[in-house]
Amino acid sequence: MSSKKLAIVTGASSGIGKATSLRLLKLGFEVLGISRSITKEDINDINFTAMQADLSNEKETLELCENLKRTNVHILVNCAGFGRFEPHEELSHKTITDMSFLNLTAPMLLTNTLLRSLKNNDGYLININSIEAIRASKFAGVYSATKAGLKAFGDALFEETRKSALSITNINPDMTESNFYDELRFETSAKEDEKLLASDIADAVEHILTMRKGAVVSDYTIRSLKFGIAKKKL
Repeated sequence: MSSKKLAIVTGASSGIGKATSLRLLKLGFEVLGISRSITKEDINDINFTAMQADLSNEKETLELCENLKRTNVHILVNCAGFGRFEPHEELSHKTITDMSFLNLTAPMLLTNTLLRSLKNNDGYLININSIEAIRASKFAGVYSATKAGLKAFGDALFEETRKSALSITNINPDMTESNFYDELRFETSAKEDEKLLASDIADAVEHILTMRKGAVVSDYTIRSLKFGIAKKKL
């Protein structure tokens, strides 16, 4: 039985989730990484465990929660998510329901399952939101709603749990270079000062974990120095 503290990271197979998982391993945590297609080969570390679950699927998410309900956990990073940016009437019903469940409902269910353990361990709940949680952008109605909802959930839970030593932080990153944009019509700029890197978000997570426990950055917004966006050639 490992004596290391356990961190659970959703969306751990790529992008911000993978960078965060690697950073947590470097900081000495045992990491349970969850995503739809993750395998042990995605992160080759003795202290990493891969668990496959489609968090846009209600049945699979509830089964995961059942499997995790007795888990002793110190950190939960809700990172899994996706976005589609089209005129609202052009989104399919499935896209709307899948996005809503993955980005908002699944994190609330996982937090519900693990909250007692996180509180008992004076742990950390970190929600990876988006800059869209705190601004309004065209073609982002559903995505923004889910991320604003997750931020509101984190903010309310922060107030609810202040008698415990649980730290809760919403991280709101601007456009971050990752495979998030693989199926979109745009992507991050190629210029280093016009985008964020997944490692920048991992830096924020490390900062949160290394602060004095009596202080909490409850809202952590990260922007690129300059604005940049690249439209893909069709």
